[in-house]
Amino acid sequence: MQQFPSIRALCLWVVSLSMLCPWPGHAQDASPQWYKGNTHTHSFWSDGNQFPEMIVDWYKNHGYQFLCLSDHNLLSEGEKWVTLSAMMKRVKDPAIDVVGLYRARFGDDWVETRQSQPDAEGKTELEVRLHALAEFRPMFEEPGAFLLIQAEEITESYEMKPVHTNAVNLQQAIEKQGGDSVRDVMRNHLLAVLAQQQQVHDPIMAHLNHPNFRWGITAEDLANVLEEEFFEVYNGHPATNHFGDDYRPGDERLWDIANTLRLSEFKASPLYALGTDDAHQYHGGDNPASPGKGWIMVRAAELSPAAIITAMRRGDFYASSGVTLRDIRYDPADRRITIEIDPAPGETYTTVFHGTRAGYDASHRDPTDAEGKPIESTCIYSDDVGAVLSTQTGSTVSYQLAGDELYVRATISSDRAPDNPSYENQVKQAWTQPFGWRDNVENMGTSRLSDPMQPSH
Repeated sequence: MQQFPSIRALCLWVVSLSMLCPWPGHAQDASPQWYKGNTHTHSFWSDGNQFPEMIVDWYKNHGYQFLCLSDHNLLSEGEKWVTLSAMMKRVKDPAIDVVGLYRARFGDDWVETRQSQPDAEGKTELEVRLHALAEFRPMFEEPGAFLLIQAEEITESYEMKPVHTNAVNLQQAIEKQGGDSVRDVMRNHLLAVLAQQQQVHDPIMAHLNHPNFRWGITAEDLANVLEEEFFEVYNGHPATNHFGDDYRPGDERLWDIANTLRLSEFKASPLYALGTDDAHQYHGGDNPASPGKGWIMVRAAELSPAAIITAMRRGDFYASSGVTLRDIRYDPADRRITIEIDPAPGETYTTVFHGTRAGYDASHRDPTDAEGKPIESTCIYSDDVGAVLSTQTGSTVSYQLAGDELYVRATISSDRAPDNPSYENQVKQAWTQPFGWRDNVENMGTSRLSDPMQPSH
């Protein structure tokens, strides 16, 4: 689209400015601490199979400090009634009394029901009103302890390829934006988020969801849409093809390719990565998309939307599917990364530092299937991209940058399975953000201005 160059430049300038200027209400002098949260969760408001209050109750009781209910293409506001048959179609187990459990937890006075309008045969059925976020928020929020952040999964596709973007801390729902390509749709989501941020003068962050879901997003897409700051490197939904397949790369490989292209070809900042649940199912079943699979740990000055988003834009967070870190430090003078793991009893840990060096083999080829026929996917790149730079064991590890790395990131793996695995033979993991990239990027006025864990200049 012809209008994008000027709009895109303006948007990137605003994003860059947000790195330099703290948002109103963000505590700059408080001692930062780690906050656990999930930004991707669904309820009866769209295609989840539980009432939102029940979901929030689960997360708060399981040690989370913040949660985003991110239903598809709407915010949980206004009046909405859902029929019992529609609820049970999602629950898929007639033995589960979903309304009875709801009553037992929150009481008869809270649960509002009515009979539906008669159908063509004169039959009616039970309907339950879904409470809006503004109604149940006071039941759960506690200053410094638990926070609900309003969110939406902007959900659409281009030629059957899913393009889903979570927008966090919205004040108004964002409609589908359309576009002439996958990249257009991605970019248009981000432009709409940025437009609302400018209007309301509060920070709103957006992240690209599950790039390998139905193989919708390639690494080249992630690289080219420079307005994109965040994406999901781990999504706990079992249908998101986290590990790729024989012909398509997994999420970590997508990340390395995209960041290498961003830093080497576009002279732009790398993507930061989240872990999320993408929870839809809350009543068991066969490998459900249930809560407690993936999350982020954000080191922020306080528990507020502005502080959480500011810390994330600074890169002061990590993604996890079960591994907890005590500390992550990067010394820009010494160019050393230090990671301290909070070890669980009886577990051992392996940390792999990945990165791409300047002068890497940039050759690549189009992907093909087993019969040699072209397929639509990320190109095949050399092993220089996202190469293994160091493998270490133990609860404290470090990596000294040689100076020619475009970036360095770490994946920490336990030898134990997660409490709620999504895949066969899965182990607990954590993913740091990329380090050491700022000195290798020119013209940083077009992108993010600081390394993770470094103050902006």
